[in-house]
Amino acid sequence: MAKTDVIKAELNKALKARQADKVSTLRMLVAALHNSWIAKGQTLTDTDAETVLGKEAKKRQEAIEMYKQANRPELVEKETKELELIQAYLPKQLSAAEIKQLVEKIKQSGEVHDFGEVMAKVMGEIKGRADGKLVAEIVKQEL
Repeated sequence: MAKTDVIKAELNKALKARQADKVSTLRMLVAALHNSWIAKGQTLTDTDAETVLGKEAKKRQEAIEMYKQANRPELVEKETKELELIQAYLPKQLSAAEIKQLVEKIKQSGEVHDFGEVMAKVMGEIKGRADGKLVAEIVKQEL
């Protein structure tokens, strides 16, 4: 079953169970996926859906940081719950140690020599399974 179908099925379950918070988050995800489908002009693959979900997760992470700075704990809690729900549909994220191993492997291959080349190679291999900022920090440390 495609990710979009899974999310829609979960939305129907949440509607029947009257889980208001979950319903609002899932509706937002369905809307984001639908908008992406319209923009693309064809059915979304699971990879496309993961890209959309990753963008939505990143929005929540940024909002959490902003709400923490503004001392708004109730909004931090709301965004954290939404982020946890979104992350349930994303692939498992790589740890810093796994990213370091990948960077070392790419460096040892000898094909790449500067930061941009290493970043492009690493990001191509991890395909959304790690945050770009974390990857950039690790690449800077290793180079």
